[in-house]
Formats: sequence, structure tokens, C-alpha cells
Amino acid sequence: VQLVESGGGLVQAGGSLRLSCVASVASGSIFSIAVMGWYRQAPGQQRELVATIHRDGRTNYADHMQGRFTISRDNAMNKVALQMDSLKPEDTAVYYCAASATIITSSMRNAAQYTYWGQGTQVTVSS
Repeated sequence: VQLVESGGGLVQAGGSLRLSCVASVASGSIFSIAVMGWYRQAPGQQRELVATIHRDGRTNYADHMQGRFTISRDNAMNKVALQMDSLKPEDTAVYYCAASATIITSSMRNAAQYTYWGQGTQVTVSS
């Protein structure tokens, strides 16, 4: 499984960005992605949860991001998106897409629970 993110870039504080991630599965492979998520990592910081979404649409958000960020998913296309509004300079980070074929816990908030990761896309918010 390959995850490819897109949509990062430079935006002014208060602006919006939409990130997308597509999961590519080998032709002929029977593979179902149970949970997809977005994490981010700022320089010198640990990777942290942004949001996750189950196949049935259940979502989990980091407490301080809910309300500004919205995660959505297209199961048919193996795609997940992250709409980011009212961006702040502290949102600057590399944003990573993650996927898991299994549900280990109901929330799936722990990055260690994900097997597949994208290369990341840079989001920079200027003040």
C-alpha cells in the first residue's frame, strides 16, 4: 500500500488549506483500509494526532484541532482529506497520512497503531 499526500503549501494566518491522501493498493490485491488518519510533526516536536476516520465515518480529533479541521473520507477511492480552516502559525508542520487495515482500539489515536504512512506534505502558516 502506498499513501501519497498532496495539498500542502504556504498560507497566511487565518487562511485555509485542503490536504488529500490517496491509498494505492496493488492490482488484484484484496485489501480494505479500516482507518485513515492525519498526523503532523513540527521541527523538534513529536508526531501528533490531527484526526482519524473509520471506514464507517466515525471520527476522532485532537482536542485543540476540532472545530478548525475537518477530516473526510471516500472509501470507494481510498482517499482521505483534511480541510484546515482558520490556520495559525503554530499549525506549521509536516502533515502525514496514515492508514491501518485493522482496528486495534476504537479511537485509533496512537500513531504506532498505523502500518502505512505517506511521505508527508509541508504546511507553512505565516503570521
